[in-house]
Amino acid sequence: MSTGHRGGVKAAWQHNSLTIVFGVLLLVFVVGQAISGLAEYDETARTIGLQQISMLRYVTSSSFAVDLLENWQSEYLQFTLYILLTIWLVQRGSSESKKPGDEGRGSDEEQLVGRFARPDSPRWAQRGGWRRSVYSHSLLLVMGVVFVLSWCAQAVTGRVAENQQRMRDLRDPIGLGDYVAGPDFWSRTLQNWQSEMLAIGSMAVFAIYLRERGSPESKPVGMPHDVTTSDD
Repeated sequence: MSTGHRGGVKAAWQHNSLTIVFGVLLLVFVVGQAISGLAEYDETARTIGLQQISMLRYVTSSSFAVDLLENWQSEYLQFTLYILLTIWLVQRGSSESKKPGDEGRGSDEEQLVGRFARPDSPRWAQRGGWRRSVYSHSLLLVMGVVFVLSWCAQAVTGRVAENQQRMRDLRDPIGLGDYVAGPDFWSRTLQNWQSEMLAIGSMAVFAIYLRERGSPESKPVGMPHDVTTSDD
């Protein structure tokens, strides 16, 4: 391996290690889900006298897709709500919150847009009109769109999986509207939503009193509990 290539790999790791590690962990967990899910599927198939299937067939099945997507949509809902609500709502003492009194979208000067933009600011932040408006909300827009798309995909794949089960039970299949209004869809949805609200809410509260030295998600170890951010 050449020196230049090694240097490029090292720089990529130094600058993007958080994304790389989470990407690898995502892949590992998806593979683990596929392996365990196939084992469960085949065990059920043997019990009821059905044919077992290959890994390729399982990972392209609605059963695998709905289990995957119901978790993805809930994660994106969590962050969509968190991005939106932390504009206006605060939790005193939490490193996950703005300071009380800083609620709102902030001034152009605070946001470094328009005439207050820096020379290296993103181009659309320097411009006015619709470009700045779109870019000013681009994070929330993208997270919200991914949530809606993954939730819709969960509904579609969940209906297919439900109808496969109904056919095995010699029952009539149901339409998408009936499935979305039914208990299976909302049971899958709400059990994930409540866990996401618990996680993000408890994190906001734990961050008031607990610390993790060196983490940007924590206040400095010696910071008083009632101080919301380190710049107070």
